[in-house]
Amino acid sequence: MVTAPEFSLLLPVYAGDDPSFLRLAFESSVDAQTLRPSEAVIVQDGPVTEALTRELARIEQASPIPVRIVRLPENLGLTGALNAGLDACKYPVVARMDADDVSAPERFARQWDLLAEGYDLVGTGMAEFESDPEVIVSVRIPPSGSAQIRDHARTHNPFNHPTMMYRVAALDAVGRYQPFGKMEDYWLGIRLIDSGARVENIAEPLVKYRVGAGAFARRGGWQEAKTEWALQREMLRMGFVTRGQYLRNVVVKGVYRLMPASLKRVLFRRFVASGLPGERS
Repeated sequence: MVTAPEFSLLLPVYAGDDPSFLRLAFESSVDAQTLRPSEAVIVQDGPVTEALTRELARIEQASPIPVRIVRLPENLGLTGALNAGLDACKYPVVARMDADDVSAPERFARQWDLLAEGYDLVGTGMAEFESDPEVIVSVRIPPSGSAQIRDHARTHNPFNHPTMMYRVAALDAVGRYQPFGKMEDYWLGIRLIDSGARVENIAEPLVKYRVGAGAFARRGGWQEAKTEWALQREMLRMGFVTRGQYLRNVVVKGVYRLMPASLKRVLFRRFVASGLPGERS
């Protein structure tokens, strides 16, 4: 076991989370890591079920590292929960994790190596699964290198949010997480890139990401389209995209958000995710 540098694990939980998924997420990100966090900050975003309450108590008691549970009296949503968690984190570097995903054992060691070189944010690839973490349905390989990441960010989120590991000071410099529909992570990434923060991605899928049956339906609809258009307006306002890029993105992304979930699933896995390992052309 490598002696852990000082960093915090930040993991939000809400009433809809499954206790067994939470246990796997936590153990894969703590017990199974070759480089363990120095502490875990779990944000309970509003009231949760009795089963989740019991699992949180079990984790707190059984964890090999200190666990701090931030209990919010009301559900604030992901933006509010993450900012509350950042306030509670003791260390200057924070690793993100969701309550239903699975970390590869070498995840934090690989990310820390880059942070030690001076990067402010390091993400990784993600392997998607539906119910069994050993049955991968697609892999999201993010762009790497500052130029490719910035170029990719003009049309797509260049970071897989559940994989992020970052310096809190870099987030403080841009105002941390800000409400932006379900795109608060994309908006954060854009502001970090625009601020000159040093960012990088590891292509390998070091997080397994659970996708439910309704995942692609939730990525669509008028509300999601309006959020997409609002984000593009902000990118245009700050000079992150040109007017031509803005117009193209508004049309293409608007069509994507409004198309049927079944077609969206096919297009997402064809153009955003890479497909099953070994299937890339």
